[in-house]
Parts: sequence; C-alpha cells; structure tokens
Amino acid sequence: MTNLAALAEAHPVIGRRWSQNPPRDQARILLLARDALDFISATGQRYPFEDFFKRLDSLGVTPRGGPSELRGLMEKTSRFFEQVRAEPELPEEEAQSQAILDAIRYIDATGQLEAFADFREHAEADAPPYVVASFGTREEAEAWLASHPNPPDPADVLIGNGYHHVVHDRETNLRRLPRNRALQWYLEELVEKEPPVAVASFETREAADAWLRAQDAPARRAWVSVGGALHLAAYYPNIHHRALFPLALVDGTKP
Repeated sequence: MTNLAALAEAHPVIGRRWSQNPPRDQARILLLARDALDFISATGQRYPFEDFFKRLDSLGVTPRGGPSELRGLMEKTSRFFEQVRAEPELPEEEAQSQAILDAIRYIDATGQLEAFADFREHAEADAPPYVVASFGTREEAEAWLASHPNPPDPADVLIGNGYHHVVHDRETNLRRLPRNRALQWYLEELVEKEPPVAVASFETREAADAWLRAQDAPARRAWVSVGGALHLAAYYPNIHHRALFPLALVDGTKP
C-alpha cells in the first residue's frame, strides 16, 4: 500500500529525469508529479490518503471535476509514469512511479483539483512554506488542535510569526504543536537566490499592515521596508491570511 513514506521516497524518479534537461512538455509533467507528492504531505492528509487506498472500491472512484487544463496535464503525467513504471531505468522506479500515480488518482478522485491548483500556484511563486491554519496566540492554536475531530498530519500552522508542525498520532491521539525553523530556512534561501528589493516603504508596522490588508489580491510574497528593516509580506489565499515576516528572523532575533 502506498503511504506517506512511499510518497517521500518517490522524488528520485523525478529528479533523475529533471537532471537530463527535459523538453518543456516533459518538464511540466515532472513538476506536476513533484507537486502531487508534496501536496498530500503539506496539507496534512496522511490518514485520509492511506484510508483511501484501504477501501475496496477506491479503484472505481470517479473524478469530481476541476480545471480542465490541470486535469489534462494530470492525465499526461499519469500516462508518462505508467510508461516509466512499465519500463523503469532502475528497479526502484516501478514503486516510485506507482506512488506518483496513486497521489494523482487520490487528488483527482477526492475532488481536490481546485486546492491542488492553488498549491501549485503557491509553489510556483516560491512563496513561504504552505500552512493549513493561522492563529494569533498559542492558546488559540492549542484549543483548535484539541477540538479538531481529525487533525491534519503532517502539516504546518502559523502561530503569530512562528511556524509550528501539527503532530497527530491517530492510534494514541497524541497531539502536539512543536515549533520549527521552516520560515527561517526559507528566508535564508530566498535571500541567497534573490537579493531583497523593497516594493514599498513604511515608517511603522501599523502602516505596513494596513497597506497589506487593503490589497484585494496581494502577491504571494513581496519585500517591504518597515522602519528601515526588511520584511517579507506574504499572502496565503487558502486560509485568507496575510503576514509580515521580519528578515531579522533569519538571525533568530525578535522583530
């Protein structure tokens, strides 16, 4: 049975072909396969995904609609990895290709094409790590986790300006929200790839927050200057949340 570990271990079959400088059409297929694997983990669907493939009728579940262009690319991706599975370059590629096929089938059959399209836009924009919820305080987050009938696992949430893992063990009902450094690592990599250039400047944090709230459809990420210090303005449309992250977080200092 394909599980979350199998999805994580399927990336090498994509990476080997990406390293061969594939043509544009094949590159689009490889990117979709990567995103399909990452989507299930980033949205905390470990248990729904595994349960889906335990169902006797899972093979007969029909797709539920969605963007036609995305559906067409998913079908091309499935055909591509069906061929790889049939004629693998390495023995392990058969199981890796099957994991990709299972991920695509699960997303399609459970009616998640719209959510998947949003996730792909997030990844394409090189936006901050995906989150499934945001909270102002630790107490709010703990209350949400305690009352949630089926907490996402694994997934990230925001508490203030800090990223936290959602950890849920279904057998023991263990529920935890440990902090992680996903945001700091992301900011470090972003600065290395792309020197920050502020698109707007504000004297105070309040003025910057007001500017960000006033935008109908902000960019997934943009640099701004607040009191002379660089901040990343981030937008998470999946949870309708806007955030300002000080670049100072990279050094572990408080804003």
